[in-house]
Amino acid sequence: MEKSTYILGIDTGGTYTDAAVIDATSHRILATAKAITTKGDLSVGVSEAMAAAMLKLNGQVQGSDISLVCVSTTLATNAVVEGHGNAAGVILIGFDAGMVAKTGIAAAFPGLPLAVVAGGHDHNGEERAVLDHAAVQSAIVEMNASVSAFAIASSFAVRNNAHELAVRDIIAQYTDKPVTLSSELSSALDAPRRALTALLNARLVSRISHLISAVEAAMQRHGISGELMIVKGDGTLARAETVASRPIETVLSGPAASLVGAKWLSGLDDFIMSDMGGTTTDVGVLQAGRPLVAAMGAEVGGWRTMVKAIDVRTIGLGGDSEVQLDGVGNLIIGPQRAVPISLLAHLFPDVTAMLEADLAETEGGSQLGKFVARPFGWTGGEDPAGLSPNEVQILGMVGARPIGLRRVAVSSGAQRAVAALRRKGLLQLCSFTPSDAAVALSLQDNWPRTPARLAAKLLLRFKEMKLPDDQGVDRFCSSVWDKTVALSAKVIVETAIGAEAAHSAIVDNICNGRNEMGLARVAVSPSVPIVAVGGPVKVYYGELAKRLNCDVVFAEHCDVANAVGAASGMVAERIVISVEGDGNGAFRVLGHGPAQLLSNPIEALRRAEELGRKAAEAAAIKKGAILPKLTVSIVKAFLPEALDDNGLLTATLTIEAMGSPTRNT
Repeated sequence: MEKSTYILGIDTGGTYTDAAVIDATSHRILATAKAITTKGDLSVGVSEAMAAAMLKLNGQVQGSDISLVCVSTTLATNAVVEGHGNAAGVILIGFDAGMVAKTGIAAAFPGLPLAVVAGGHDHNGEERAVLDHAAVQSAIVEMNASVSAFAIASSFAVRNNAHELAVRDIIAQYTDKPVTLSSELSSALDAPRRALTALLNARLVSRISHLISAVEAAMQRHGISGELMIVKGDGTLARAETVASRPIETVLSGPAASLVGAKWLSGLDDFIMSDMGGTTTDVGVLQAGRPLVAAMGAEVGGWRTMVKAIDVRTIGLGGDSEVQLDGVGNLIIGPQRAVPISLLAHLFPDVTAMLEADLAETEGGSQLGKFVARPFGWTGGEDPAGLSPNEVQILGMVGARPIGLRRVAVSSGAQRAVAALRRKGLLQLCSFTPSDAAVALSLQDNWPRTPARLAAKLLLRFKEMKLPDDQGVDRFCSSVWDKTVALSAKVIVETAIGAEAAHSAIVDNICNGRNEMGLARVAVSPSVPIVAVGGPVKVYYGELAKRLNCDVVFAEHCDVANAVGAASGMVAERIVISVEGDGNGAFRVLGHGPAQLLSNPIEALRRAEELGRKAAEAAAIKKGAILPKLTVSIVKAFLPEALDDNGLLTATLTIEAMGSPTRNT
């Protein structure tokens, strides 16, 4: 068996890091494993997942036999959603005040270093104004000390990116900090949205670099020298060094890998995928073997980017969603994530005694049964600057081992500090979750049952103002399970028939397991199978299948579909070239490099296709494709009464190059 057939897939999720070793030639999964994600040091969890998977191979495959390592991640998605990222300076070329406002940058990131300089091109790719080199140099010098990266966007840069390239060259004279060009991220004309996408990318560069470094360190520990590739948001792969400069492309990487993995595991070409993890449930659609891609670009954290990514519906519902009670005692599940109490007790057995002490406590209310701790894997490193005095004080009290929330959040100011530290990823809350309810009901057995039931008893005591018996704990945990099923069913229906149509009393009744309303029987069923993937799905989706009267497929290894999808992905690149006639016999070829002016429409089409083919093939090879195959699609518009291409008015050519990833042999 050739070494090049062995591929290792890794997925870094919110709770677990998954690993899967596959033989790509024989289409077989050889080993899978899970390890706790260590956000304090990602390399620890990655290395543990690798080690567990390799151990299951019983020496049949060594680290040196792995020719390719492919990683999917939620790192970029979470950072964008939570507003995290490193400081970046923005230089906008040829933007007027309206365009600057339309970017939304100033409102989203108050105080962010931003400069607007003269320059830019028109829709034909002709220089509209001379680039103001002096203003560019002044902006770079002023920003350099306070930023870790730069983002550049120029008007009509997708028609001619000469000014963006010139600014990048000037930055290189003053600093070696990473630079993002908007024209390298998208071929669409919307300059303000390109500018926002470029900024988000620049803010993420160091984060994805840390992940890449963590994986490389883990590979080194296991003697793996194979190529490292990252899953992008559209489910395709790219070399790690390429993604390092374009991390925004990994937005929705996790669910994209899940969709690829769901297809690989199920063998189906048409289905709705539901990926239920610890933090979110992501639902996507596969039609005719291809994932539906968001036509307008991925929307993340309320921002519509220009990143090509799968069209996915995401809700804050997972096995680790925080379970809370509203003011009148109703259940709220998510969207915030918490470390399950049973998982915490699995890692720190003395948590059970701490819960028993909380049961003996008569004061503390809603804080009883909850704990805070540093992120798993934290080793006592220096905390970031810019924290408030309250935040510094709280962090000084909390270490790697859990401490009762009631001992930390002793005032309203301390409670706000805890919440802020959670948002910044410096502190994690440990609380009752749907996973704890499942453990308490013996629906899953991966963590200890006693602490889960103690945590449920504390939450129910707070709700009912009295200590519940075992039957009361069972009823409460069952209600958490039931609501998790209902919320899961609702997002499936929303995907199948559309979110607007799904908002009805009929759908709510069906999702809650009630199939009669008045004198009518009601039902809604997806017309395609549901392929359920992710660790918790077997706990909830059997009941979901009954309520929606649909087929739910639990493929073997569905709990590590993300890692399988990462390992089985392809490399792809897409280039868009435009041909625009002026109605008088002149044609411009636009979209990759300087505009080219021709006098013959047939020659313009030939030149556009030649340019697009070369660009797509070169880009795919750079990202790691072997002998990529090219497909070309053309949309044409003609002059009135035109008989053939001689009457061409405009054309848009889309060239896609796709190939298997490079494998070190």
